[in-house]
Amino acid sequence: MEIDVSGIKEGQRRMWTAGDYAEIARTIVAAAELVVERAQAAPGMSLLDVATGSGNVAIPAAGAGASVTGLDLTPRLLEVARERAADAGLDVSFVEGDAEELPFEDASFDRVTSCFGVMFAPRQRVAAAELARVARPGARVVFAAWTPGGLNGQMFKTIGSHMPPPPPELMPATMWGDEGHVRTLFADTGAELTFERHFVTFEHDSPESWLAYNERLLGPTIMAKAALEPQGRWEGLRNELLELYTEGNEAGDGDFRARSEYLLTVAQMPA
Repeated sequence: MEIDVSGIKEGQRRMWTAGDYAEIARTIVAAAELVVERAQAAPGMSLLDVATGSGNVAIPAAGAGASVTGLDLTPRLLEVARERAADAGLDVSFVEGDAEELPFEDASFDRVTSCFGVMFAPRQRVAAAELARVARPGARVVFAAWTPGGLNGQMFKTIGSHMPPPPPELMPATMWGDEGHVRTLFADTGAELTFERHFVTFEHDSPESWLAYNERLLGPTIMAKAALEPQGRWEGLRNELLELYTEGNEAGDGDFRARSEYLLTVAQMPA
């Protein structure tokens, strides 16, 4: 059976439009800044940020002097990104587009980045090939992805266990956070890969309030609740998520403070 890729992507547009991803993106700014740092964005460089969202990487990269293009599948997030760039007085080109079909010529950019974005492209080998295709000889490709075993990786797995399964040909998005899998994705590019493991720390009033925050703002949680609540199945998933956040809570004062691991990959393209 042929995979309905266009249907999957339309579902992703709805998912990342639900809630307020721009607000969620504020919690992962530190990771985006590290992507910019590892990309070594600087004046005279052209940089493409794939699945840019609300511009977490694109805007600071432009602030560092790079000539930046931000691409995303979701028009609403691009609107927010344009507003943010304008407020910062920065000139960034934001375009609607697909990570699996980048609308650029081969060897167009000195740097290609993605922060928790390209990992959600349904056909991972296609997306990885596109990142490499638009990178110039000697370019650097830098991306961050949640690891399968980290807090957010486990959150996605927990939600997925309650939803209809995807086609078996599609790999979990968090495989972009697995070093061995990333090596297979870039095996044919000639890139030299280096990996770093880091954490994003989430803080809130309590595990319960963090879950409620995600229920209001995070697209995957919102969409799962909308699908499961009419069937009387939401409470079961909600209890599992609360257990996950409670177990991951490192705060000893009744608040919520938990670290979510991510893998940062630098792919140095051959000259």
